Amino acid sequence: MRTIRVDSSAATILLTEAPEPKVRDRQTGEIAKDATSGEALMTLGVVFIEGGESSLVKVTVPESGVSEGLALGAPVSLPGLLARPWESVLGGQQRHGIAFRAAAITPAAFPAAAEGAA
Repeated sequence: MRTIRVDSSAATILLTEAPEPKVRDRQTGEIAKDATSGEALMTLGVVFIEGGESSLVKVTVPESGVSEGLALGAPVSLPGLLARPWESVLGGQQRHGIAFRAAAITPAAFPAAAEGAA
């Protein structure tokens, strides 16, 4: 499936769930690894706010891309954010969605417009 770049330059992104290891197999507890580098992957939750609308999104990042100084509720940046549609059949049921992946997650600042409105 095609990978789509996500332009987040006009969005406010807030951390809602701290990064945790991404589990590949829930029965064995095996941690998911990047197919190319073999590096452990982490998942985290963010709220993506743009144009008066918001979405809760789970994002995967490599372990080395998780910056220090992240705080729940604080603004973050997701450089290299990509979206990839997926579909699968699990237990006879067809499932589909969009997987989000970023090169890193770093602390960011609130946009100036939001600070002035507060």
